Amino acid sequence: VEPKATIREIRLMFHKLYPRWYPARQSIKLDPKGKSLRDEEILQHLPVGTTATLYFKDLGPQIGWTTVFLIEYTGPLFIYFLFYFRMTFVYGLDERFTSSPHPVVNLACICHSFHYIKRLIETVFVHRFSRGTMPLRNIVKNCLYYWGFAAWLAYYINHPLYTPPSYGKKQINFAVIMFLLCEAGNFSIHVALSDLRRNGSKTCKIPYPTKNPFTWLFFFVSCPNYTYEVGTWISFTIMTQCVPVGLFTLLCFIQMTIWAKDKHCTYLREFKDYPSHRMPIIPFLL
Repeated sequence: VEPKATIREIRLMFHKLYPRWYPARQSIKLDPKGKSLRDEEILQHLPVGTTATLYFKDLGPQIGWTTVFLIEYTGPLFIYFLFYFRMTFVYGLDERFTSSPHPVVNLACICHSFHYIKRLIETVFVHRFSRGTMPLRNIVKNCLYYWGFAAWLAYYINHPLYTPPSYGKKQINFAVIMFLLCEAGNFSIHVALSDLRRNGSKTCKIPYPTKNPFTWLFFFVSCPNYTYEVGTWISFTIMTQCVPVGLFTLLCFIQMTIWAKDKHCTYLREFKDYPSHRMPIIPFLL
């Protein structure tokens, strides 16, 4: 192997020798317990001498992130409609194909559908992934999470015995405005992050606010896309006043906080000049 060879080139060489393990399935490390080396890293720039021992780990069958997101987000979109249209196998023959007397139920369906349609559009046209694949086994777990919760939420929101929010139109209107603002903010952050990789680079860069006011949250947090995402589900909880939605929102917040903290630590580790006043997900707090 030439000293100027990249890890990607080494993966391709390994693949030629062992066709079973394609590049996305390979984890190449300097130490068995260390981090996997990135494709763009160059052998001579690594802490090795004239000879180097690289460790290989089989990551198992892989699936592209675009495919993963399309599967994850298409499910909730269609599952919700099974309950919204009150199919006979859901609520029984007496309630089949009847519409809810509460306008908020229709509004909730519109907002839920809008959220996942937006996610599908972002997956195809906006997102640029630093890692091209994920383990195939994870798709089952992810789908159970998204699809299962979509069914649980939809069952109660569209149930014949569902009761509307306590404070009526004021509560619903406030929630809708909050929902739309958070969705706009989330989309704006995804576009800003995508612009950092416009030239196809997979190198990690510090994101900064742009002229778009929704991106100004970068002044205070490292992952405002998660902040807006949590805000979206909080507003949906207020709109529907439904316990399962609140539990889903809580789990989303916990998971996204974990992701935000990991990303924040990565920024601090890779950039010595990273803004010290930023927090992972909640300004000034967390």
